[in-house]
Amino acid sequence: MEEERAKRIELQEEQRALSLQLVASQEQELNRRAELNIVSDEMENLRKKHAREMADLEFDLQKKDRLLREASEDLRACRSDLERERETVSSLKSALNAQSNERLTLTAEYRSFQTQFSALQNQYDELLRTHADLKLDLEVERREKAQMKEEAMENEATRRKLHNMVQELKGNIRVFCRVRPVLPSDIPQPNCGPRINSPELSSNEELALIREELKADINFPDRRDHREITIWSSSESATGQERKENYQFTFDKVFEPECTQAEVFEEISMLAQSCVDGYNVCIFAYGQTGSGKSFTMEGGATDATKGMIPRAVDQVFRVAEDLRSKGWEYQMEGQFLEIYNETINDLLGKHEFDKKKHEIKHDPKTSSTRVTDLTVIPLSSPTQVRVLLSSAQSRRSVAATLMNERSSRSHSVFTLRITGSNAGTGESCEGCLNLVDLAGSERINVSFGGGSNDKDRLKETQSINRSLSALGDVIAALGEKSERGDKHIPYRNSKLTYLLQNSLSGNSKTLMVLNLSPLASHLNESLTSLRFATKVNNTTLGTAKKQSR
Repeated sequence: MEEERAKRIELQEEQRALSLQLVASQEQELNRRAELNIVSDEMENLRKKHAREMADLEFDLQKKDRLLREASEDLRACRSDLERERETVSSLKSALNAQSNERLTLTAEYRSFQTQFSALQNQYDELLRTHADLKLDLEVERREKAQMKEEAMENEATRRKLHNMVQELKGNIRVFCRVRPVLPSDIPQPNCGPRINSPELSSNEELALIREELKADINFPDRRDHREITIWSSSESATGQERKENYQFTFDKVFEPECTQAEVFEEISMLAQSCVDGYNVCIFAYGQTGSGKSFTMEGGATDATKGMIPRAVDQVFRVAEDLRSKGWEYQMEGQFLEIYNETINDLLGKHEFDKKKHEIKHDPKTSSTRVTDLTVIPLSSPTQVRVLLSSAQSRRSVAATLMNERSSRSHSVFTLRITGSNAGTGESCEGCLNLVDLAGSERINVSFGGGSNDKDRLKETQSINRSLSALGDVIAALGEKSERGDKHIPYRNSKLTYLLQNSLSGNSKTLMVLNLSPLASHLNESLTSLRFATKVNNTTLGTAKKQSR
């Protein structure tokens, strides 16, 4: 029992010990569970920390991968740059070698240039000495040139003075006489007049004989100076006997039928010079219809047949250009009008008929004449003047008379104004060139065979003859005034004389070209024209004055 008790006690003690162990184990288990919870928490924290660290590591890894890629690209770029640099270095080495060779060449050339430079330096020193000598010579030449320029200006002034004196000695109003040749149109056509029919004569000889029959008995006795013209006229006396009369006339110049346009202008060219020098110049053609006035003034289409107007314009432009070297500058302007039935018409207007009323205005201070509302065109070349002449010719009034199938029925006046100035001398001048083609001067009974049914043509002829008669009255009055000094000059009796007042009053150099027909049928009209021209030639005017602005 005791043993069982002892065993029971031992078992109880063992049970208590086991209980204690169990309690201790439970406490230990609790502690371990607590520790396990702590460890789990730590593990969780470590897991989270590890996850964060893994994320950071992955981010760093990605970053490093990116950096690695960038580094690789930079490396490739650097390798590429390095390759290029190597190539550049290689090319630079080649260039350096070439430059070294070139340097050797340049060094050799430099030594050669040094040698040449020394030679050039010597030449330069020589040129400097030559330049100094030339500069001295140039200064002397400049002074001589200035002196020559001053002398040239003085010579030009002297030339103008002497030229004007020569023209004054020739007379401020001069008269030329020009006889035209027999024209083909003068020869009668078959069945229209007497012809010579001879089998022994050729056609040329026959024409020559016809020309001789048609010609009046006109002679030119002055073979040296060409100033005289003689005309023989035959008529019947009261007893039926033939009576021959001789008429002799003397003018400043007489041009025979063979004379060319150039020969006529040669005598006129000096007047064009006077116009450039600042004087008023008037040249007018006078004569019956068909005597060659328009041909003399305007001429034909070729250079050889150019008339006085285009030749005078050419001369004026040529002289003006020559005087540019002496400091003169010129401006030119032109106008073209006609006087038809005492009415002024603008031949350069834009319309076919001139409906404006033009008035003549004189300026006593400058001795210049202006026509109101007239087209004035600046002129820059002689060609422009020829175009204007052609345009004006188509507008001029023409009609048929017995004297000529195409007869000019108006007075035409071409005016060229020239204004010049010289900046070097301070001089200025203003000249005017009037070139006048007068209407036919034949009498009414000659123009219309003793009468006319054409009242307009009759009125034209009466108007023309009145104006030409007024021209004769003015010239006669000028001659009387030069002798007595108190004579009234009837300029206002016609538009023509009033327009030409300053050209006839002594303030101008005036030339009348008398045109004559060589035909015997025109002899009476030729004698009338010669007597009128003689009256003009015997007229003495005053001294022309230079027009200064």
